[in-house]
Amino acid sequence: QVQLVESGGGLVQPWGSLRLTCVASGFRFSGFVMSWYRQVPGKEREFVAGVGASGDVIKYADSVKDRFTILRYNAKSTVYLQMDRLILDDTAVYYCNAATVFDSDGYWGRGTQVTVSS
Repeated sequence: QVQLVESGGGLVQPWGSLRLTCVASGFRFSGFVMSWYRQVPGKEREFVAGVGASGDVIKYADSVKDRFTILRYNAKSTVYLQMDRLILDDTAVYYCNAATVFDSDGYWGRGTQVTVSS
């Protein structure tokens, strides 16, 4: 049974930091692209960051580049999203995704809420 379990969301003030964690099970983690997406009510889910199966390719949305860092540890079947200098527009539900290639559907977690507010 495939599972992606996100954690680490919460309420943070602007310019603060959070680290999201996604623990995967039920599939060969090291063979999948791992990504983070986010969604706010009324809008489509958008890509935030992704890392290739071996960690050699990393992609970021322009809106988070230089503020967010994605890391994967294949030995732990875990991917992290370190979010620094958070802004109000980063408020969203963040989802972990595992796919065979970038920008494909694959497996999804249930999401974790991140709220940036003063």
